[in-house]
Parts: sequence; structure tokens; C-alpha cells
Amino acid sequence: MAENWLNLNNKNIIISGASSGIGEVIAKSYLEQGANVINFDVKKPEYEVEFIECDLTDLPAISKAVDMAVDKFGQIDVLINNAGVNFPRLLFDKKEPGSEYQVNEKDFDLMFNINVKSVVFLSSKVTENMEANGGGVIVNVSSESGKEGSQGQSIYSATKGAMNGLTRSWGKELGQLGIRVAGIAPGIIEETGLRTQAYNEALAYSRGIDVDQLNTDYSSSIPLGRVGKLKEVADLVMYLSSDKASYITGTTFNISGGKSR
Repeated sequence: MAENWLNLNNKNIIISGASSGIGEVIAKSYLEQGANVINFDVKKPEYEVEFIECDLTDLPAISKAVDMAVDKFGQIDVLINNAGVNFPRLLFDKKEPGSEYQVNEKDFDLMFNINVKSVVFLSSKVTENMEANGGGVIVNVSSESGKEGSQGQSIYSATKGAMNGLTRSWGKELGQLGIRVAGIAPGIIEETGLRTQAYNEALAYSRGIDVDQLNTDYSSSIPLGRVGKLKEVADLVMYLSSDKASYITGTTFNISGGKSR
């Protein structure tokens, strides 16, 4: 086990969307620190972790999953709102109006339901437990695009901007309950399995280029000259959820190698 200077041993952690991507690395990092982790996801993970299948677009399912986690561990110390989806979509497709790459109600609703609605109602349910037990920490995994915007990804950017607003507001609202709220806004990080060919095709189309023209060398736009590592993102999440960050709340932190303002 890694040296536990963050004192996360035996802390009870709920992470949404921890079966893959950033969420998986965050979960594994907590497990290395001796924490108890419960993963809320629709997909069963391929590594060893407590798992509760949960459709985060279904409010009764969210409530049931939290109740199951409380039955398992009693007290919830930390909630990581990590689950999210992104479908690059144009506001208006001049080349082919109404195409699959122009924003539509189905994609709009799904992005907001998972990226915003689930965050609100999962946090509300967990806050009930945290307040009853004297406090806790909520960490929202946002995105650089929530602050900077992103061409062809305006709806996704809007969901992450909303998440930043929730972090700021809840920091003010929940402090009196002993609950801290922080956010992280990753910039360009190493790829995960979530970046599919379909995603790349949609992103390229939204930017008016071919897939093979997508810029994958970001060294010129990132002051540190490289993309971020998933473990670096996980390390920041763990720090913010620990008592080492006990005077931090209501703030979303960029982790972008200096690229973000």
C-alpha cells in the first residue's frame, strides 16, 4: 500500500462512472490508499471494486443505489461526481442542415441528464447522509471546456459550465453543514477507451476537417509541453477530498499543464 499521507484509509467513497476512464483511475488510486470505494455505473468494471449497477438518468435508481451504499458502509465520506458523456455537435450544420452532427433533442437531453441532472440528485441524496454524520466532501469532475468553451462541443461545454456553477454555489450552501465541495477541470489528458472512432469522426466533422487531420500533438499549446496523465488527475481529486484540503471549498481547479486560464 502506498504511504497514506492523505489519511484516506477506511474512508467510504462513492464514485460515479468508475468502470473506465478517469473514474477507474480515481477508484484504483483510492483503493491503493486503503479507502472503501463503491462504483455507480451501468457497466460492470473489469477490476476488483464494490459495484452497484445504476442508471444515472433514473432518479429512483440513484436513490436506491445510495441507500445500498449506506447499508453497506453506513457513512459516506466522499462523493466523486465523475460520470459524463460527450457527443460533439454543431449548433448549426451549414454543410448539411439537420445532420446527425447538428444538435438534437435526444443528445442534448442525455448530456444534461448525465452531466448535470445526475450530479444534482446524486449529490442531494448523499448530502443527506453526510449532514447526518457531521460532514463530508463532494468533488465534481468538470472540464477545461466548461471554462474555455470548445468548438463543436458547445452543449458538453455548457454542462460542464453548469457543474462549475454548482460547485461554487454548493460551496457556499453546504459549508454550514460541514460539507466541502470542490471541482477539477482537466485539460488535454491521455486518451482512454471512451475516445472512440465515432467520437473522433464527430469531433473532426464539427471542426470541418478529416479525422486524420485531428491535431494529436498538443505540445505547442500546453506550457508544460505534454498531455496530462490520468493518475495526475486522480491525485488532485484525492488531495481535494482529504483533510489536507480542509480550507478549500467552492472552487474548481484547472489541471491542464498551464493551458487554461
